[in-house]
Amino acid sequence: MSKSPAPRRASVERKTKETQIRVSVNLDGTGIYKIKTGIGFLDHMMEQLSRHSLMDLEIEASGDLHIDFHHTTEDVAICVGEAVSKALGERAGITRYGAATIPMDETLSEVAIDLSNRPYLIWKVTLSKPKLGEMDTELFKEWFQAFAQAAGATLHVWNKYGENNHHIVESCFKGLARSLRQAIEIDPRKSDAIPSTKGVLGGSL
Repeated sequence: MSKSPAPRRASVERKTKETQIRVSVNLDGTGIYKIKTGIGFLDHMMEQLSRHSLMDLEIEASGDLHIDFHHTTEDVAICVGEAVSKALGERAGITRYGAATIPMDETLSEVAIDLSNRPYLIWKVTLSKPKLGEMDTELFKEWFQAFAQAAGATLHVWNKYGENNHHIVESCFKGLARSLRQAIEIDPRKSDAIPSTKGVLGGSL
């Protein structure tokens, strides 16, 4: 009788003088989410991340929003990234790579990910407005940078064209979700192997 695979779940807590955050993930979920960051637009993007990756995601965050949204946005990304990395363990059996091209009305964005355990972000996204709702648009790059660093992901995000800033940002998060969904899948042909000729992910090329 074959063994059932171990559940790929993890929880992370982060407490600083600026934020208090708790994140839980289930990589083998169905896209169920419970999100409360205190930032409406960030909640919306985290819901998209969960729904389109099929990763169950719980986030409870409080932070110094009376100053600005920077610390909470960045620390949420760190915690989500750390939880994903923790749930992946040694990353044995994963597909490792994923890519998605996401159309959203007039906008088209492409995201590619390598769960290499070598963090890197390429961000080719230009936003024409300083804010979406109350959120500074410069914080979206900060979110993706912090997530890539904490998750151990090489991440390329490219908005090919678009006019509506909401559509541009949302298509980037949906692209991350769909590419992450591919990359975390267990490869049935190599379900027990580290997907690298080195036998380990991370370190130098």
